[in-house]
Amino acid sequence: MQHIDNNQLYKDTLYRFDYVSKFMDFGEADINAIQGIADDIRPLVPAVVDAVYVKLFQYDVTKKFFMPKNQGYNGALPASIEELTPDHPQIAFRKNFLTRYLNKILAGPYDEKLVLYLDWVAKIHTDTPEKASRINVDYIHINALLGFVETTLVGGVMSLGLERSRETAAIAAFNKLLWIQNDYFAKYYIKPQQVQQVQQKWALNDVTFVPFIVGVLAGALGVWKGLQTK
Repeated sequence: MQHIDNNQLYKDTLYRFDYVSKFMDFGEADINAIQGIADDIRPLVPAVVDAVYVKLFQYDVTKKFFMPKNQGYNGALPASIEELTPDHPQIAFRKNFLTRYLNKILAGPYDEKLVLYLDWVAKIHTDTPEKASRINVDYIHINALLGFVETTLVGGVMSLGLERSRETAAIAAFNKLLWIQNDYFAKYYIKPQQVQQVQQKWALNDVTFVPFIVGVLAGALGVWKGLQTK
């Protein structure tokens, strides 16, 4: 049985990747499956990016995150959320970022630099001291978005008319890769100390809840006995 240092999972990006990727059986075969169809998928990237922003613009709770100035963007900002359109310069800036991200995971190489890039992509969506902007996207939206991106990519793969074995391998590989990306987001949203605090709170509630239930039952029994004697 292999020992995994739980604390190291939150301190060492490469250590975390090594554990999660091996747990998911993400390896050379998956990388080859992705890169083997990269040239076929790459022309579909603009359509994937547009679909993502159409989805993000369907809800005010996700669209609002594009109102503040994004780090690295120096253009004009919309005056209201209604004025923020898919062709606004800041959205073009964000679409370019997503395009680069998708092309990067298609092209590789899958080395230490790429792993650190996946970690960085997660970090910049949270409110950390290392970045200039204070944009902090709630994890529920990140999780939903990654699910949508995966579904869209899977649709793209299935549209290529590949042999069944290649198609299945590519879909499985993208699924694992995006779950690894999702894990890096979770790293910044779900802290071990927060989990421990919740566990301690529930443990405390259990301790106080039991006497409460006993008291209620005892009181009910007393009332019942009183009614029986009348």
